[in-house]
Amino acid sequence: MGGGYTGKILNIDLSTGSIEEERIPDETYQQFLSGAGLGAKILFERIPKGADPMGPDNVLGFVSGLLTGTGAFFTGRWMVVGKSPLTGGYGEANCGGTFSPAIKRCGYDGIFVKGMGEKPVYLLVADGKAELKDASHVWGMDATEAERLLQEENGGKGVRVALIGPAGENCCLISGVCNDRGRLAARSGLGAVMGSKKLKAVVLKGEEKIPVEDPDKIKALNQTFLAWLKEGAGLEKRFTARLFAVFGKFLRVVPVGIAQTGSLAKVVLKKYGTMGGTVFSAESGDSPVMNWKGSGHHDFPIDTHSGKLDPDEILGHQYRKYNCYSCPLGCGGLLKITSGRYPLEETHKPEYETCCAFGALILNNDLDALLMINEMLNRAGMDTISAGSTVAFAMECYEKGILSNEDLGGIDLRWGNVEGVIALLNKMINREGVGDVLADGVKKAAERIGKGSEHYAVHAGGQELPMHDPRFDPGLAVAYELEPTPGRHTNVGYQWSELYALNKVFPEVPKSPAFYLAKHKYNLEGKMRIQAAGSKHSQMGNGLGVCLFGTYMSIELPLYDYTNAATGWKLPPREYLRIGERIQNVRQAFNAREGLQPVKDFRMHGRAVGDPPITYGPLKGLTLPRDRMNRDFCREMGWDEKTGVPTKATLESLGLDDIARALYGE
Repeated sequence: MGGGYTGKILNIDLSTGSIEEERIPDETYQQFLSGAGLGAKILFERIPKGADPMGPDNVLGFVSGLLTGTGAFFTGRWMVVGKSPLTGGYGEANCGGTFSPAIKRCGYDGIFVKGMGEKPVYLLVADGKAELKDASHVWGMDATEAERLLQEENGGKGVRVALIGPAGENCCLISGVCNDRGRLAARSGLGAVMGSKKLKAVVLKGEEKIPVEDPDKIKALNQTFLAWLKEGAGLEKRFTARLFAVFGKFLRVVPVGIAQTGSLAKVVLKKYGTMGGTVFSAESGDSPVMNWKGSGHHDFPIDTHSGKLDPDEILGHQYRKYNCYSCPLGCGGLLKITSGRYPLEETHKPEYETCCAFGALILNNDLDALLMINEMLNRAGMDTISAGSTVAFAMECYEKGILSNEDLGGIDLRWGNVEGVIALLNKMINREGVGDVLADGVKKAAERIGKGSEHYAVHAGGQELPMHDPRFDPGLAVAYELEPTPGRHTNVGYQWSELYALNKVFPEVPKSPAFYLAKHKYNLEGKMRIQAAGSKHSQMGNGLGVCLFGTYMSIELPLYDYTNAATGWKLPPREYLRIGERIQNVRQAFNAREGLQPVKDFRMHGRAVGDPPITYGPLKGLTLPRDRMNRDFCREMGWDEKTGVPTKATLESLGLDDIARALYGE
C-alpha cells in the first residue's frame, strides 16, 4: 500500500444494522485518489439507476482527501456525497474544520451509509470499534447543542462530529451536514438525505497515524511555501475592506480587468475570510441583487446599504481567529455580539455567500439581523445560499401579488424587512405553514405555488445559484450549467482558472493577461480550454482533500510534489490532471445514467445570463452567449455538445470501460 491513504472504507446498512470494513485496492487510489474521486466511484457502482434520493437505496458517503493527515498544507477538507434530492443527480458538499482527519484517524478513507432506520441513531466509531447508538435524546436539538452533548457523552477531547440540525431532520431539501459547531457541508440537499435515513450524526474518535512515504520532503515543501506566504505580510495591516470596495467601484467605472493572483487572495482571506469581498462584490457587479433583477451600486448602494455590512465592523466583534486542520492561512473567526437586538455569546464569522444572500439579494442592510440569521441557519443546518435565494424568491412573489399576506401567515415580506425574513426562516426550518411550501428550495416551491411563480425561481437544475453573477465572471455560467453538481461557484470559473495559473505547468493552456480591457473576458477565444483545464484541476484538488483557497495560491502550493511525497508514486503533473479528468467524468456519467442531460436539464434562469439584459448598472445590456460557451466547453471536455454527456470514446480513453458499458452497452 502507498502512503497517504488507509486502504479501507466502512460500510453501514441502517436497514439491517450491519457494519463492515472493506479493503480498497491500491489501483483505485491511483486512478481516483480519495475524497471526491473515491466517493464518485462508490456512488456510481452502488446506487441503483433511478434510486429515490430519499429512499433506502441512496448511499451517503463521508470521505476524506488523500493528502489529509500527511502534513501537507490546506488538506483538511472532507466531503459528503450522495444522490441529490435537489437535482436528482450526483450530489456533494465540501467542508473544512476538523472532521476530515478524524475519518482517517479512525482507520478509513470513507464511511458509506445506505438503508433507512425506523428510529433516530448515530454512528460511533471509537477505539477501533463501530456501532450504531440511539439518538432519540438529541433528535430535535439544534446542530450546535447536539454536537456539544455527543462530544461530552463520548469522551470529550478529540471527538469529532458531523450531524444534522432540525432542517435536516425535517428533510428540508436545502439542508446540509454540520460540524465544528457552525460549519456546514451545505449544498446538494444531503442533510435531507441524512434526515431521511434517521441518521442524526457520525461521531468519530481515533488515533491511527497516516502512512507517508517521504515526510521530510513534505516538511521541506511546507517551509518553502511558508516563506512565500509571509511575503507582503505588511500589506495586510494597511489593507481595508473599504479600500477593496473602491477597487470594486474602479472595475465598474473603468473598462479594464486585472487577473486574479494568489498574492492578493492570501491577504484578503487571511485578514477577513471570504466576507472581505462583500462590499467589493456589490460595487463591481459580482453580487446578484434583489433576486437577480437589480444592480448593486444602484439598488444596494455603498452609502446606504452595502457599506452597512462593512467587514471591518464585523471584525470588530471577532475575539478569536481559527484555522482549519493543516491550514497556515486561518480565514475563520469566532464573534461575540454583546449589544444590539440580537446578542450572541459565540457565532462564526459569516461567509461572503451568506452576507450577499441575506444582504444584496434581499435588500437587507441590517448587520445585526444578518449575523443572527447566520447563527440561526448554522444551528438549523440549512444552506444559507439556498435559504437566501428562497427568501428572495418569496419576496418577489409577494411583490407581484402571487403570495399574499394571508398565504404567509401574516408575515410582511417586503424587500429588506428582516423581521419578516427571520419569521419566514423559522417556518421553513420547522416546515410550518408556508414554510412547508418553501423548505425544499425555489424549484419545488414554484411547482407548488404556480401562478407564474416559476418566472422568479432562479436555479440551475433545481439548485439555487451562488452569490456570484456569471455576467461578471462568464466562466461561472458554464460551471453553473454543465458541471455535474450544477449551480455551484466552487467548481470552476475564469477567476479560479486565473488563480490556478495552469499555463505555467501545461504549455497548451492559454495564459491570461495580467491586465486587459474588460471586454476581453467576453472574447471566447481559448477561454474554454482554460476553463476545462481548471475543471479537471478542481476535481484533482477535491480528490486530495485540498481547500479551494489553497489552490488560489497557484503553483506556490506544490500539490503534485506533495502527492508524490506522500504516496511514493512519482507521477508527472499531467497524470494528476488526467486523474482529475477521470473523476469529473465519473460524476458526469452518474448524471447521464440517471437520464440527465446537463445542457438541457441544468439550464439556469435567464436572469443570470442577461436574458433579458438588465437596463442599468455595470452589466447593462449584457447577454452571455451561453450556447456557444457550452458547446466549446463540451468539446474541450470530450462531452457530447448537444447533451453534455461524456462520449464513449472519452470514457474509454480514461480507462473507464465499465462506465462506458453502463452508458452505451458493449
